Amino acid sequence: MSKAAKIKQFDPNGPGAADAGIYGLPFTTAEADVVIVPVPWEVTTSYGGGTSHGPAAILEASFQVDLFHREFPELWKRGIAMDELPTALQEQSDDLKKDAQHVIDLLVKGGDDKKKTRAAKALKLINAECAVMNDWVEQRTGYWLDKKKLVGLVGGDHSTPLGFYRAHAARHKKFGILHIDAHLDLRKAYEGFTYSHASIMYNALAIPQLERIVSVGIRDFCEAENTVFLKEKGRVRVVRSADVRRQQFDGVTWREQCDAIINGLPDKVHISFDIDGLDPTLCPNTGTPVPGGFQYEEATYLLSKLAASGRTIIGFDMVEVTPGKHDDWDANVGARLLFHLCGVLAAPR
Repeated sequence: MSKAAKIKQFDPNGPGAADAGIYGLPFTTAEADVVIVPVPWEVTTSYGGGTSHGPAAILEASFQVDLFHREFPELWKRGIAMDELPTALQEQSDDLKKDAQHVIDLLVKGGDDKKKTRAAKALKLINAECAVMNDWVEQRTGYWLDKKKLVGLVGGDHSTPLGFYRAHAARHKKFGILHIDAHLDLRKAYEGFTYSHASIMYNALAIPQLERIVSVGIRDFCEAENTVFLKEKGRVRVVRSADVRRQQFDGVTWREQCDAIINGLPDKVHISFDIDGLDPTLCPNTGTPVPGGFQYEEATYLLSKLAASGRTIIGFDMVEVTPGKHDDWDANVGARLLFHLCGVLAAPR
């Protein structure tokens, strides 16, 4: 059956079939305009865990999302499909996370020569395998970009999209990143891990084609990260959550603030959305929640303003969604935010 025939036959008001794809849609990755690449990986997380189960949880929760979106009423007809979930990658992540614990335990508790040797061996292995994961992400996202798809990535922890940024760099002379997060993620090899979830923006800065990072919603960073920020001399711009609220208390509107954020971005933009950029009541199970952050409608307003600004959104990643042990609240929020991200990615086209 053709895509056109599927659109004609599909009932967007009914429940999604059990064998349907994400959001209950009937489209294959070949038919869909928007392809989501799942990366179930969380090797270097050191506080809360479970984000590697985020892609599968979001997929399951997506069936509860109504397809009529007031801003993007025709979005479902464009087609959204999730790439095959790489179960082998998740199994490898689970195994390597056990090795990572040896490294973290040594840093926190110390240890004898035997523990030091074991930790050093584990660290070397993890750094090498994370590099392989980055190569796989670059290849997989690049494959779909070359198929002229609109591509999004769903993690996993925030280390997962580095290969995606490299795929962009191979296809664009210049681009920027709108980085929504509670953390700056400018740590160099945090806990010894070259590709730590806390180092994603530090590692991204090594990409020459990356013109600027605008980090928004920031509530937590260390002195070393502040030093990196200062050294970059404007290549990294930081909008702290506390400053957003202070300005609002003084009468500045969110619309005015969004305009200022967007004006700092270049013509081509990738969106990197760490779910902990939201108020933690919306993502209580994420690995490193921080008080403060955006309400859902504030975040989606910023994304919609970016889409309407005339800039080209070249891709997005959404990371750190962690399903709860007793509920699917985080996945529910993640599935709805993902739908909006698909809308802003597809709308200008």
